[in-house]
Amino acid sequence: MSLEEKESYYQWALKKGISRRNFLKFCTAMGAMLGLEASALPKIVNAMETKPRIPVIYLNLQECTCCSESFIRSGHPLVADLILNMISLDYMEVLQAAAGDQAEAAKQKTMKDFFGKYLLVVEGSVATGDGGVYCTIGGKTTQSVLEEAAEGALAVVAYGSCAVNACVQGSAPNPTNAVPVKEIITNKPVINVPGCPPIAEVITGTIVYYLTFGTLPELTNQGRPKAFYQHRIHDNCNRRAFFDAGQFVESFDDEGAKQGWCLYKMGCKGPTTYNACAITQWNDGLSYPIKSGHPCLGCSEDHFFDKGPFYTHLADVPNHVIGKNPDQIGLIGLGVAGAAAGAHALATAAGKAGKTSTHNSPKDKSGN
Repeated sequence: MSLEEKESYYQWALKKGISRRNFLKFCTAMGAMLGLEASALPKIVNAMETKPRIPVIYLNLQECTCCSESFIRSGHPLVADLILNMISLDYMEVLQAAAGDQAEAAKQKTMKDFFGKYLLVVEGSVATGDGGVYCTIGGKTTQSVLEEAAEGALAVVAYGSCAVNACVQGSAPNPTNAVPVKEIITNKPVINVPGCPPIAEVITGTIVYYLTFGTLPELTNQGRPKAFYQHRIHDNCNRRAFFDAGQFVESFDDEGAKQGWCLYKMGCKGPTTYNACAITQWNDGLSYPIKSGHPCLGCSEDHFFDKGPFYTHLADVPNHVIGKNPDQIGLIGLGVAGAAAGAHALATAAGKAGKTSTHNSPKDKSGN
């Protein structure tokens, strides 16, 4: 079957019993996630109605599978279905029923039949130490498996921090000499989707954008989809007001923690971490680490695992990021509050003094 003969996303949705209304809701949600104007909605709908589903090969290299767990647990119910079905997932070791030669044959068939038209999603780092012996699949090194699958891909998505910056495997002393995907694949577009784990909707949004406009979405200077990685978590944090007010949690069981105050002093890396956690959130928009009471570890930033300790606050936060030194915010807040209280007290005292003076002053003979 050629790519053109594959059913469209809308045809698939109808077969699954998805209503037109919910289909349009999905298109609208994708447009919003990608930061597109309302005028782009008809283009998204047309693309989803007419374009065939993109074949996807998903590789699991040196990793812990948390990215796969995130991938199959997208919050939006329609996204949860589409993320596995809309993309015609042809190979994924974690989910496929096939194994061994049968599974390998399915991957080889997709690579041959859809050369230059399939998307390659890669989870995990590449072990290159001692000839790559520390991680092999079917007797092949992870590097050779990656290079073979990437040859005919239209683009490569490095999904998760292990694939983007080698994460835990690449942390010191890096015994397997783990490297990120971008160091191996240099002749194809590589879209970096960091996070430990990353947000599943990023892949869906990237695919929808490609279908709609025939090109990959705008990327940051680090190769990340800009729509999801252009803002710091701090910028949209639900605890931001407490940060600005100088109200910080000092220990996990203090009164500030119970009141939901800012977690900066507990090691939160939100002011220097770019991700959509505070906007998209997890579990159908229910929460994310900071909202649930745990400081951000900065897992979407390069080599975050070597930037510990996790629960010690940032040594310095650039002034252009937050406006002032956070260690001084509390003192400034107290100073302003004290000055205001003092001014109020002086004004009150002056008013009382004026009234007392008027009441006790002798009247002149005219009665004034």
